[in-house]
Amino acid sequence: MAEETPILSRLKPPVGAVRKKRRKGRGPGSGLGKTAGRGMKGQKARNSGGISRLGFEGGQMPLYRRLPKRGFTNLFAAKIATVNVRDLQRFKAGSVVDHAALREAGLVRRKVDGVKILGEGELDRALTVKVLAFSKSAREKIEKAGGTAEALSESAASSEAATGSEPEATQA
Repeated sequence: MAEETPILSRLKPPVGAVRKKRRKGRGPGSGLGKTAGRGMKGQKARNSGGISRLGFEGGQMPLYRRLPKRGFTNLFAAKIATVNVRDLQRFKAGSVVDHAALREAGLVRRKVDGVKILGEGELDRALTVKVLAFSKSAREKIEKAGGTAEALSESAASSEAATGSEPEATQA
């Protein structure tokens, strides 16, 4: 007889796979009555146990409180994505590479204020790259391959990142 196709409403676990929940502290017959497996007295026998807190060091002053506080996090810092020159190889020769093209290719995923091209790797085709910034070596490699590296102004790059439109480019 052919195996029957399982139907979700009729699925059951195999026999012996499901065990009853152990009810601690419910009398001596259960094997875990009275102290419920916690032993007699002491910190671990108490309700909260007192040691579950992250960074707890047994009452000693924890490391995160012994070390001094330094610096701050700038909530308004520009979020810049980085893309290496070797990643530009996936674009066809002569194409325009901007924020929208990089996002479409999956090289920029998160919401960012701009993109910076770094010089890791080689490039063998001429591309017109329009992003917020370039490293010195990245600019040299793009221009050596016969392409152009156009740095956008910060406001133009963030508006392009937000809308995906083509802003004015400044040759830098």
